[in-house]
Amino acid sequence: MQHGYKCEDCEVAIFPTTTRTELAWLKDRIHVVREVAKHTSNGLDLWMSEGLDFINDHAGHSVIIVARK
Repeated sequence: MQHGYKCEDCEVAIFPTTTRTELAWLKDRIHVVREVAKHTSNGLDLWMSEGLDFINDHAGHSVIIVARK
């Protein structure tokens, strides 16, 4: 099973290569991830960058964690 983010308003989803736990962690701590992204020269892990971009693109929308087989 694969987990990802879905924007309920736009009906768009992404499925970064990571676990549901890590996706929940990112969503719950988005302000921390944004701050780390500003101050890192090595960049974030790919799943974090994808998740951060998706959440930023859908700011103000209802973004949920979903699963697919």
